[in-house]
Amino acid sequence: MPQAASSPTDPIGVFDSGVGGLSVLHEIRRALPHEDLLYVADSRYAPYGERSREEIVARATLVTERLIAHGAKAIVVACNTATGAAVCELRARHTLPIIAMEPAVKPAAAHTRTGVVGVLATSQTLASHSFVQLLGRLGGEVEVLVQPCPGLVEQVEHGELRSDRTRTLLAAYLGPLLARRADTIVLGCTHYPHLRPLIQDLVGPAVTVLDSGAAVARQVHRRLAEQALLRPPAGRPGGERFWTSGDPARVAAVVAELWPTAVIIEPLPMAQTALSDTG
Repeated sequence: MPQAASSPTDPIGVFDSGVGGLSVLHEIRRALPHEDLLYVADSRYAPYGERSREEIVARATLVTERLIAHGAKAIVVACNTATGAAVCELRARHTLPIIAMEPAVKPAAAHTRTGVVGVLATSQTLASHSFVQLLGRLGGEVEVLVQPCPGLVEQVEHGELRSDRTRTLLAAYLGPLLARRADTIVLGCTHYPHLRPLIQDLVGPAVTVLDSGAAVARQVHRRLAEQALLRPPAGRPGGERFWTSGDPARVAAVVAELWPTAVIIEPLPMAQTALSDTG
């Protein structure tokens, strides 16, 4: 799909099924303080991990096109599930840089001392072709235990970062991994880093918890530099603009817990697809 030429002063577009991708947005902001950032929380359709591949592709396509319409010079798919389901289609349709997620399994494999790595992720991510390929590239050098985590995305979307129910879910998902001597836990969903304090408390100081946010931010920097699209550091700091397909007031209340500055959450002005509004 043809696109207008981008400029270094154009913004970076970032999206996720909900507020989880703010963990990636935070790393991008830290790495690229002068860039303007656009963020879409597609909260009406969260969690993507419980939807079909066709539904995820449809949502990712619409959201990406909306971000491009607002001038995005690059798109960050800040969602492991959307990466596995839709990133190939997005790259086939668009010529601008599209940066995707990859669970931090390779760094975990290099870090583990017991040779056992645990991965927390959605069912869609764990079943995706890209994740299966990622495991294949490890060549069996470590044992990788995968743990689907139904319900965790919803807990973050509801702002329940420290509730008893969230702790109970995490304990149930982490217990089998720890019992099999996993000493490194990979957070394979961008929602899960928001639960890192609770996860670290449950696994203890001897277990390392890894996610991909900082690596994605480095990749964004590299891709923009390659195409001479980095915003010059002189001038004002970068700003952010936020949209959601969900209830802006409800999403704003959760974002207030996850983002360090006050923001306005705008309703997402886009045609809706014929998807079910249930999770």
